[in-house]
Amino acid sequence: MNKLYFGDNLDILREHIADESVDLIYLDPPFNSKRDYSVLFKTPKGHESDAQITAFEDSWHWGEQAEREFNELLHCNNTDVAEMMLALRKFLKENDMMAYLTMMANRLLELHRVLKPTGSLYLHCDPTASHYLKIILDGVFGHANFKNEIIWKRVGAKGNVQRKFGAIHDVLLCYPKKIGTELWNQLYRPLDPVYVENMYRYKDADGRRYRIDNLTAPMSRASKGQIYEWRGKRPPSTRCWVYNKEAMEQLEKDGRIIYSKNDYPNYKRYLDENPGEKLPDVWDDIQNAMGVEFLGYPTQKPLALLERIIKASSNEGDVVLDPFCGCGTAVHAAQKLGRQWIGIDITHLAISLIEKRLKDAFPGITFEIEGTPKDVDGARDLALRDKYQFQWWACSLVNAAPYQGKKKGADSGIDGLIFFHDDKTGAKKIVVSVKGGENVSVAMVRDFAHVIEREQAAMGFFVTLAEPTGPMSKESVAFGFYDEPRFGAEYPKLQILTIEGLMSGTERPRYPDLTLGRSTFKRAQIEDVSGEQGKLL
Repeated sequence: MNKLYFGDNLDILREHIADESVDLIYLDPPFNSKRDYSVLFKTPKGHESDAQITAFEDSWHWGEQAEREFNELLHCNNTDVAEMMLALRKFLKENDMMAYLTMMANRLLELHRVLKPTGSLYLHCDPTASHYLKIILDGVFGHANFKNEIIWKRVGAKGNVQRKFGAIHDVLLCYPKKIGTELWNQLYRPLDPVYVENMYRYKDADGRRYRIDNLTAPMSRASKGQIYEWRGKRPPSTRCWVYNKEAMEQLEKDGRIIYSKNDYPNYKRYLDENPGEKLPDVWDDIQNAMGVEFLGYPTQKPLALLERIIKASSNEGDVVLDPFCGCGTAVHAAQKLGRQWIGIDITHLAISLIEKRLKDAFPGITFEIEGTPKDVDGARDLALRDKYQFQWWACSLVNAAPYQGKKKGADSGIDGLIFFHDDKTGAKKIVVSVKGGENVSVAMVRDFAHVIEREQAAMGFFVTLAEPTGPMSKESVAFGFYDEPRFGAEYPKLQILTIEGLMSGTERPRYPDLTLGRSTFKRAQIEDVSGEQGKLL
């Protein structure tokens, strides 16, 4: 199963994901915050500040595509959704928010279709559009299937807030396909230490802590055998005993009944038998992704958050789907917890980052990638459709971090960067230029040689879709060699690499690197998946 799909998730869902085939859906769609989100790539000490590249533009506008998708909604089988979208359009008019909600409504209908009857969906959002998204979810799933609004405190207090309260939380909206039949694993979190100290005040001779608990229950819970006299004591007239007489006798034998001064029975409840506090709908115990876990992706969520969701609403072997998978935290958590997974994203940048993340965290992992070029014809088609997606994909073939991307301004002649260490003097730089056109020339190689010198780079990789000419190869050789300082090995300073050769494995970039790529990318920690899932905490 484990698959990554490149493409519009609406198309992928319709063409590749079968009805009622997914156990759990987590989605963290862009919130229409009208921001451009940039991936932050690691830059070694001694070079310019960390490089950023726009991962996606978080804004929608009403236009032909929005009108087309809105028309689809009016003709969908779910008439509640059609009526709701008409009402929203009447209220919001044809603006950016309406375009965003139209996009989301179509995709939520498809997600509802692929979800199993026992499955659940968690939609992660912020206050920008959460109120509108809940209305749409009520239409798609039915308002009776709303289960929880979970508040996740993602950051601490903010000190730079003026004239409003600090925004420190996100919202998770949880909807089962059919409430009451969904898979559910009760989760617990550790008891509050203050609560433990105040309530579990007593100790047995062996030091085992316990609290004194009530042995009576409301009369509404009474069943046969729960109203009787026990050692001369009866429960109050409006209450009954929690247990029948036979069970009480067993508790007495087990030493679990403790008597008060007036000989009234109470239950001895031990601390070590308490699994913890049942997890509430306010999660303030998970910090945002930071430190070694943070890989530079702008909307990256902490693994602990996704692990909690996956543990609560799926079992090992179940299928987890993330249709906006970004940097892949959901699929990472699913892999770690022994679930199958499907991830979808509309940028090759995200897909290549997820591929690297999974291979770093789970050495030897195997999974499929659909929608990326499988041959030269596929690469040529991508280059014609979207030059930036092609550049990002081509950079991944040589393990380079994309550079600038859609950033406005003069073309620097650089599409990717690689950093490497081959001695103790610091990181060296390799610049990458990607050419997706049908024609390349020796003049392009000369220009790139000037870029290498201008950037004071150790080497440069000229990655081309078209076959290089003889004069181009001669020009690259004439540029000379980079001498590796430890053993004196020579590497061509300007290497011409073809897409076909990189894809087939007959060509590869040649350079020394003691860090094995760690100087270019932040690397996910290797996960230990040898043990079992463990307690649901």
